[in-house]
Amino acid sequence: MTRTVEHVLIIGGGFSGMAAAIELRKRAIAVDLVEVDPGWRSYGAGISLGGATLRAFGRLGILGEFLELGHCADGVGLYRSDGSLLGELPTPRLAGPDVPGGGAIMRPVLAAILARATRASGADVRLGCTFTSINSDADGVDVTFSDGATRRYDLVIGADGLYSAVRSTAFPEAPRPSYTGQGVWRAVVPKPANIKSAVMWIGPHLKAGVNPVSRDSMYLFIAEDRATNERIDESEFLPRLRSLLAQFSAPDLIAIGEQLNESSHIVFRPLEELLVGQPWFKDRIVLIGDTVHATTPHLASGACIGIEDAIVLAEECAGERSLHEMLQRFQARRWERCRMVVENSARLGEIEIAGGDKLEHAAIMRESLMKLAQPI
Repeated sequence: MTRTVEHVLIIGGGFSGMAAAIELRKRAIAVDLVEVDPGWRSYGAGISLGGATLRAFGRLGILGEFLELGHCADGVGLYRSDGSLLGELPTPRLAGPDVPGGGAIMRPVLAAILARATRASGADVRLGCTFTSINSDADGVDVTFSDGATRRYDLVIGADGLYSAVRSTAFPEAPRPSYTGQGVWRAVVPKPANIKSAVMWIGPHLKAGVNPVSRDSMYLFIAEDRATNERIDESEFLPRLRSLLAQFSAPDLIAIGEQLNESSHIVFRPLEELLVGQPWFKDRIVLIGDTVHATTPHLASGACIGIEDAIVLAEECAGERSLHEMLQRFQARRWERCRMVVENSARLGEIEIAGGDKLEHAAIMRESLMKLAQPI
């Protein structure tokens, strides 16, 4: 019997798009993946990952390479801005009894791991290419590409990120990303011997943290309240980040500030969020990842829920139901989990900006991590 989905196009080569290619190929579904960036680059410093993400890496088959090239540890140490201990946030071991409950890695390193797995899966990867038109009918989707080629597919997956061209084309009524009132600074610094896992220092209106990304490096992050989303020139990055660190008296952060220099890979990103209402599919086009549920990093779960989307969608596409039933099942399995991450992350940011109830903040963190621990 011919399956409902035999040939899929994925538009976007980020984490969720690559994960979808890997999972669909496991089920012998033909995959074309197009990525507009000819260099298939991933920007940024480190990325923190929870146990649910590591569990998803196990499903993808990349957990071993992540453990070799990244860093894993249990728990998150919580401190006041002066360095005095507040407590520790436990991180359940969701990827297996021998795999710590959290970790971190450089974004470009993780992207390279996924890119190797995507190519090894047999997906047809075309870089420097995107779509120019998508026309869906009852039996398939005709896609014209920027290189002049035209191909027909059973399903098109939009995984082209926060400012998705697929979303704008197929879902013109969808909301646009919105600025949250915070920005995040990141940098890469040497890892001292006393930092063995993720650590955060919490001040009245600033939150700083570090997370090891390898045996000898860690990445620094600082969440800063910013009333307006204004561009910051790169020449200001180093002095501004040093100025923010100067607001903490914790010895570890003082030492980090002294180590920062022009080679510290400093990046700044205004925090934006997006939650597109149901459904995330129309005819033979479906959206996944940041394209429909971009979240702030407060729960360290943005990459997680995008990769989970890919896993669930591939599971549903392997069946023999009608395409509409498959996509409905995908939607039903993903909506509440993704909504929770986006909205709870947003609430954590609101509490931080307002200097609000720390007990509410802690309760939301605990509740969210418990829900993320549940199977997908």
